[in-house]
Amino acid sequence: MAKFELTLPKMGESVAEATITNWLKKVGDSISMDEAVLEIATDKVDSEVPSEVSGVLSEILFQVNDVVKVGQTIAIIETEGNTSLSELAKQSVVPTPVAETVPMPVEISEVIKTIETAQISVTPDDFKSSDKFYSPLVKNIATAEGISLTELETISGSGKDGRVTKEDVLKFVESRELKVESIKVPVQQPSTPIAVPVSVNGGDEIVEMDRMRKLISGYMVASLQTSAHVQSFIEVDVTNIVKWRERVKVAFEKREGEKLTFTPIFMEAVAKALKDFPGMNISVDGEFIIKRKNINIGMAAALPNGNLIVPVIKNADQLNLVGMAKAVNDLGNRAKAGKLKPDDTQGGTYTVTNVGTFGSVFGTPIINQPQVGILALGAIRKVPAVIETPEGDFIGIRQKMFLSHSYDHRVVDGALGGSFVKRVADYLEEFDSHREY
Repeated sequence: MAKFELTLPKMGESVAEATITNWLKKVGDSISMDEAVLEIATDKVDSEVPSEVSGVLSEILFQVNDVVKVGQTIAIIETEGNTSLSELAKQSVVPTPVAETVPMPVEISEVIKTIETAQISVTPDDFKSSDKFYSPLVKNIATAEGISLTELETISGSGKDGRVTKEDVLKFVESRELKVESIKVPVQQPSTPIAVPVSVNGGDEIVEMDRMRKLISGYMVASLQTSAHVQSFIEVDVTNIVKWRERVKVAFEKREGEKLTFTPIFMEAVAKALKDFPGMNISVDGEFIIKRKNINIGMAAALPNGNLIVPVIKNADQLNLVGMAKAVNDLGNRAKAGKLKPDDTQGGTYTVTNVGTFGSVFGTPIINQPQVGILALGAIRKVPAVIETPEGDFIGIRQKMFLSHSYDHRVVDGALGGSFVKRVADYLEEFDSHREY
């Protein structure tokens, strides 16, 4: 029998730990590959941890309510000793992709030893687009160390005909780690808030915050202490959008099997504006700015228990309106049902929150770190407005709303923050009321 260490998997950017909420298996139980072994809770969602192998659960290393770090071994599973090379490659060399390049859960020396002795190839498809030749070993080391194809192509090869060797890659890894270590900038920790005494009388009820509310509270305070929040507001005439949606929503649902709300229309405009202003699609790490390649829009959603969650629409700029509606409805429905996976809330590069759902005209939302902007959508209202025509101006009834843009003044100045929200407004006001979908 061989022993397999079940570790807490990496669950996306910024998730460093999780709380064990329930063991679905007990010591001595048989487990199939991909079968759920335990349930965990992160600061965003509750999820299950599946087994990567088939075997018998022989040891449980943490108990319910224990907090476990990503990568820590949480259980031991005994497996049959005759593991095939294909399973070895799947289990020990290439992890399941999770929204970003994930470092290997084993030491790089073990990866090299496994590949060299077993002669297995687990070359990822990402390297196929390169015109240069790289050996399977080099590609696997690059995968294990999170080296992108762009980085790999910058490495000078010392092998025959300039080919990149194992030693070349390892030297690159070493130099990169030294470089990262040298540019680390100490971040000033926020001061401890002053505890203010609260008086309680006999008729008051004291209720402890639940786990998620405690985490949200900490993140909101930390965000305000980290980013220099400023806001820009703009009023938008969405009359054409309201009329168009009213005209097509029944046919849309009949053809696509999806309800057409205003949210995907707004998300479409935001995605276009982020493409126009990539300076809003960034993150801040200390004194360094990370320019995000993908446009992943977080969609703040209220849960039935009153808490907040932000599922993410991945590659939102690549979706048409139908695709956006499907993504919005899917994430919204699964959020309400508590069916979101950890990856569904990771990787966001910008966030949108609909405060108009509760009747608010506008709001001043708090930035979702480490992003630099968040847009609040106000309620759509019928208001009297001046309408300009070739024959002159007159007063009419229009459907209008406010867009409230909070942004991080450390890296986003008023010109960029204001121009971005103005571009969103322009896309909404210029909405083609003759389009199909």
